[in-house]
Amino acid sequence: MSKKQKTQKVVEPLIENDFKEVVVETPPVVEQPKVVVKEKPLPTPKKNTWEIKDRTYFLTNNQNPLSYAIKSSNIYFFDEEKGYERELKYTSNQKTPFVDEFPDGSQARLEHIIFRNGSMHVPRNKQTLQKLLSLYHPQRDTLFVEKKPVVEAANHIDWLEMEIDALNIARDMDINDAEGILRVEIGSKVSKLSSKELRRDLMLYARKNPRGFIALASDDNVQLRNFGIKAVENGFINLSGDQRTFTWASTARKLMTIPFDENPYSALAAWFKTDEGMEVYKTVDKRMQ
Repeated sequence: MSKKQKTQKVVEPLIENDFKEVVVETPPVVEQPKVVVKEKPLPTPKKNTWEIKDRTYFLTNNQNPLSYAIKSSNIYFFDEEKGYERELKYTSNQKTPFVDEFPDGSQARLEHIIFRNGSMHVPRNKQTLQKLLSLYHPQRDTLFVEKKPVVEAANHIDWLEMEIDALNIARDMDINDAEGILRVEIGSKVSKLSSKELRRDLMLYARKNPRGFIALASDDNVQLRNFGIKAVENGFINLSGDQRTFTWASTARKLMTIPFDENPYSALAAWFKTDEGMEVYKTVDKRMQ
């Protein structure tokens, strides 16, 4: 910052009619830094996304009793903004389900919330009930759900696209890989199927359970699992009755112990990747050829 030094001439009388010019130096003026105060931006108001329309609700798990009443009082909603739980009641004479917003001295007339044949239609003029069910009720999305056509359509599209992907994979899959996947699904029956039957059943399985099919198709252990099942079926390896041990069928020598709570053939497939398991795999593979 610049410092400016000013001089000022002062004329003082010494003797009558005799003046002397005296120079008086004034202290330097230091410019103070300007303080810039930044204004805080105003908070962006939250957009109200609530749509006034008719809504339909369904009990979950395909429940459809003749009538089913859910709780309309003694329920609470934790309000994140306020930081505490707020009591809820569905009434016929209040404009809100929050008890702390009821007018002082007013008497609330409690109403029942009843599903008929597993569903309940709430018209657009019943906004208090709609908001209670869609936004605040603690059993929403567990005991009952709101029907949302747009979300359901999006989920349906995702499912159809997954189904198409699964069918394309099944159509182009090698027959040996197809056998491995179907053996996981239907077991030893796959050995009795012709190639056409196997291909048909594979595509039916892909269409029925596309997510499970794609998971199996991308699993490196499926073929090893199929190999282990065939080795047992052909009598080269034995699986104990308690499904805890694999042994050589010819010598009864133990090959491996199955970890607790694990599928035997999944464990055998993983074991085939070890050094000892690879030697057993090569030996059995030569005998089955």
